[in-house]
Amino acid sequence: MQIKSVNIYQLAMPFKGEFAISIRKGVQSRIVVVGLVGEDHSLRGYGEGIPIKSVTGETPESVANDILQFLDKPSFPWELEDVSQIWDFVDGFSGEKDHNAAICAMETALLDMLGKVQRQPLVQFFQHPYLTDTIHYGVPVPLGNARQVTMFCRRIKALDIKRIRVKMGKSYDQNHHALDAVASELGMDCEIRIDPNGVWERDLAFKHLPIIEKYGVDIVEEPMKREDPGFREFAEALRAKDIALMACESAPTLKDVKKIIAEKSYQIINVKLCRSGGFRRALRMIDTIRKSPLSFQIGCTLGESGILSAAGRALCLLSKDAVNCDGSYDRFLLGKNTTLEDVSFGQKGKADYLKGFGLGVRMNRRNLQDLAVSPNLTVDRH
Repeated sequence: MQIKSVNIYQLAMPFKGEFAISIRKGVQSRIVVVGLVGEDHSLRGYGEGIPIKSVTGETPESVANDILQFLDKPSFPWELEDVSQIWDFVDGFSGEKDHNAAICAMETALLDMLGKVQRQPLVQFFQHPYLTDTIHYGVPVPLGNARQVTMFCRRIKALDIKRIRVKMGKSYDQNHHALDAVASELGMDCEIRIDPNGVWERDLAFKHLPIIEKYGVDIVEEPMKREDPGFREFAEALRAKDIALMACESAPTLKDVKKIIAEKSYQIINVKLCRSGGFRRALRMIDTIRKSPLSFQIGCTLGESGILSAAGRALCLLSKDAVNCDGSYDRFLLGKNTTLEDVSFGQKGKADYLKGFGLGVRMNRRNLQDLAVSPNLTVDRH
């Protein structure tokens, strides 16, 4: 298959309402979509990246510029025949985090196109000893006041989902009220994770310890940066109470994952497809974690469109040993989407294979135009 042109879209994905976490809040996400066009113009492949500047240093503009530069690399597979070409292309980058969202977008688009050419789903490009046909997603409770948290919990209760991630901030009282609302609405038989997104410091972390115990919190995710004063002390306090500590923002590369394993402070690592730089890199991280005493979960990035949700679904299906899966929030979060198919999970968070080849989704090409925040870029083969 000859790739004739590459389209780059910078989009603003509207939320149905405000969704807040400790490090940001907003009513939209900014994503970058790559669209590959085949020689007959009917065959296309799509990928998506969400840059998080605070983690990888990327912005939508830098991702779009990176993708343009990728096209000049000798290893870029303009003549796409075999998945090994994609791996050679991805392996040509350094292992640093600086281009991870851009690499994820391009790698996914190439895999989507090749899957359509070879008429097979994306998961078939990987070894799959941990493949499953069904997964159950957890859901996040955004940062908010007690009334907002209560209303959100009632929606979760209607879906009968038992894996809950409660977003935390710097306000102890707000966090306490949130956990109380979750317990009141959902009961104590849920698996509860709390996620401050790294904004706590030592004293605030230890102040939370009694309510972490009181409400039966199972996992504390990235309470502070691992180099912060008091981190190791807090990690030991959690370990003594048999509460798992999970790394998230501190694990964007394989090198970081290896450091975290060696330090022995965490018990779980949150692996995100986009933040890791796509499938090739994420699966290497997961394989490394599997050989260690640690566990892993598959995470997602707030505001993913149906493209990245579909890609995340494939990664989750390849990882039946993940302790949790997050993602596929599309119809619950987004006002408009990039895909015609609804990639959302169902009752109890249940989700399975998407029908079709490649990613298994078709694009809403009108929305690709309507949601654009800058002129789309088209590069023809040169």
